[in-house]
Amino acid sequence: MSSTTQPVEQDLVISRLVRAPRATVWRAWTEPQLLKEWWCPKPWTTEVRAFDLRAGGAFYTFMRGPDGGTSDNPGSFLQIVPLERIVFTSLLLEDWRPATPWLPFTAIITMADEGEGTRYTATVMHPDKATRDSHEQMGFFDGWGTCITQLEAFAQQLR
Repeated sequence: MSSTTQPVEQDLVISRLVRAPRATVWRAWTEPQLLKEWWCPKPWTTEVRAFDLRAGGAFYTFMRGPDGGTSDNPGSFLQIVPLERIVFTSLLLEDWRPATPWLPFTAIITMADEGEGTRYTATVMHPDKATRDSHEQMGFFDGWGTCITQLEAFAQQLR
């Protein structure tokens, strides 16, 4: 995102109204045992290998598909603003150690009250347009959209 917070050509953005209170959505996102319930599109499963919710803290998920496929995703948190904003990246590991990820990106997740629900926005920034286009072709909108749908259904159960 640019300094004016407008998406640029390297960004993918998805925004949805989640019909659950922001505190519940936040909890589903920030408690590892809850995150694993909705984090990747089912029937894939998520193992949370590290989750240190602080700037510089490790954020590491490992996903498994029913066909034996896997997705290894070490990274770190960059910024945490309780109940409002989570920023994480695949470009750094815990305590700012550089990484060489298979998919380089930084994601900004924002949550804001909207009516009786939560406006959930994910902005995923890539180093260049080619990486952004590759991520989109991998199914970004379907995959992240499915996860938001799963987050909503899970958060509604937490009430």
